[in-house]
Amino acid sequence: MNTSEVWTYSLAYLLPILFFVYMGTDVIVRNSKKVEHRLLSLTAIVYILLFSEEYIRHQLPISYSPELVAFWFSNVGIVMPGLGFHFLSKFAGMEKIMPKYLYPGIFYLPLAVIIVNTLSSQEVISSSRFFQEGVWKYPVYNLQYYIALSVSIFISCFYLLVLYVGKARASTREHKAIFNLLITGVVLCTFWHVAFGYFQFAGTLPPYSYIYGGVLWCSFLRLAMIRFDFLNFVTKRYEKLFNLNPAAILLVELSGKIKEANPSARHLFDHIDLDREPFHKLVNDELQDRIRDEKEIKDYEASIYNGSARLEALIDGDYVSVDNEPHMIMIVRDVTAQKESQEEIRFLAYHDPLTRLPNRRYFYERLNEAIRKADENRLGLAVILIDLDRFKETNDRYGHEAGDEVLRHAARIIAETAETLGMAARLGGDEFVLFIRHAPSNAFVEETIRRIQSRLTEEELQYRGQSLTVHMSVGASFFPQDGTDGDTLLMNADKAMYRVKRAGKAG
Repeated sequence: MNTSEVWTYSLAYLLPILFFVYMGTDVIVRNSKKVEHRLLSLTAIVYILLFSEEYIRHQLPISYSPELVAFWFSNVGIVMPGLGFHFLSKFAGMEKIMPKYLYPGIFYLPLAVIIVNTLSSQEVISSSRFFQEGVWKYPVYNLQYYIALSVSIFISCFYLLVLYVGKARASTREHKAIFNLLITGVVLCTFWHVAFGYFQFAGTLPPYSYIYGGVLWCSFLRLAMIRFDFLNFVTKRYEKLFNLNPAAILLVELSGKIKEANPSARHLFDHIDLDREPFHKLVNDELQDRIRDEKEIKDYEASIYNGSARLEALIDGDYVSVDNEPHMIMIVRDVTAQKESQEEIRFLAYHDPLTRLPNRRYFYERLNEAIRKADENRLGLAVILIDLDRFKETNDRYGHEAGDEVLRHAARIIAETAETLGMAARLGGDEFVLFIRHAPSNAFVEETIRRIQSRLTEEELQYRGQSLTVHMSVGASFFPQDGTDGDTLLMNADKAMYRVKRAGKAG
């Protein structure tokens, strides 16, 4: 064998063998437990055996070719359709719709031909005559060869049927794109088998050139692996990104089962067993329906209970295919603090930040509404204005912190008294106001004032070991005799209060 032949055989057979060794090893390393990975690795081994046979056959005299082709090349080739069907049907999810007594055994029925081919002395699927032209040893194509090749090409059409069934059942765009790519690969490989199987190209191409269609097919599989999450594994960098991400990330089946949760998710939901608790139990029915219908989930607000604690969450999600099944990957952000801040801002627009009572603006809105209803129903209404006495002295003697405690103490008592009668508010400084809707009489209003005064006197405020007694001056006005609008009623209540203050000083 000269140097030219060595290089020719090496390029023709050893180079494809290296490609299939890499392909099979890479796929099985990605996930040795998955059936698809094992089947594709076995497919690579079959191609390695085919190219190895051709390489060895061309190292030997031509007289060895009939036996090598009959017992090695042909028998190994028979294994290929079964592996191909099994692989594609598994990816297409056919095992879910095929009877268990058929799947996957039906794919390997052609292996019976190996027994016939081995035991028979006749030419069953290969030729027994060979001729040499240049460096290549070609078979003489006979009827059995053309029948076997035609059956192989016919089987390729069933590959397409399996892929179209899988594509119809695919639930995500990515999943459908993988099927489209594989369908294209099968079609091109079929044309390759027709072109290089039925025609010899003696003296130009190696014998059985159709087996190079395996390189083309595996190239399409490789392309699918690069473009999509197909026969892939989670690499270390994505694993680190998943684990180190400060946002809670969940991988959820459409049925609601949480398949994976990163450390941030387990920390956020530390009172929930994410391995057992379905995601649907954590969220409302609307979000469940959106996931079931595979609708867009972006900046979705939801309340989730982590044990007894309520979390306000913002959820973003997208649909992905994992192990050929549709899943939802969800990013859950805890916005409880932000929501509380927003609620606080909305609250403070109408309330006093120190006492938490309604402010002047909110009080006027509610008072004018109460006046309108009282006028419609011909009912009475009273406005009570309260000013804390000697409040400045308390501030000067004990400090502003003590003054704040006095204001909060008085606000609590006034609000509790007004709770069932109407509404109380802080006007500013040490002034408070409340209105009593449906005030039946002056005596009822006076009794309400006495009740407030009594509680302020009896419920002494303890501040740093000191008992602080709160006193107040009160003035009241009545609708409609003292005014028919909020400003007039408040002005007359203010006048009445100052008359009380002057009387107190005079006394």
